[in-house]
Amino acid sequence: MPAYIVLDSQDPPVLADFYCKMQDVEVLVSYDDGRYTALDANREGLMIVLQKVPEAKSGKNRAHFDLVVDDLEGPTQKALDLGATWREPGKTHGLDGFQWRCMADPEGNEFCLYLMAPGLNNDAVPPPPH
Repeated sequence: MPAYIVLDSQDPPVLADFYCKMQDVEVLVSYDDGRYTALDANREGLMIVLQKVPEAKSGKNRAHFDLVVDDLEGPTQKALDLGATWREPGKTHGLDGFQWRCMADPEGNEFCLYLMAPGLNNDAVPPPPH
């Protein structure tokens, strides 16, 4: 079974559309009249489950996930076109060949677009914390 993370959402269909398009996956299943919506696992095996909640997000996420991409420019623009925000516009972080951009989905949940260091794949070496 793939790893999964649960995100609270006031409007799960909007976030399902966003993350499906960002990761090129589809909705796997929806339970309890849309209260829970699970997306197919992405290429790294991460599955996102959206949980409908009444309240809006407040404050910074204590945890976030990284979407591993093949380049940063295209996925950054795609995320922006789909309603994301670039938390630090124009800033790309880097460490030991790894690069990432801090983003937020349409409801403000933080995630990073993450580029592996050249010559490594996502199974070889864990990325540095950020």
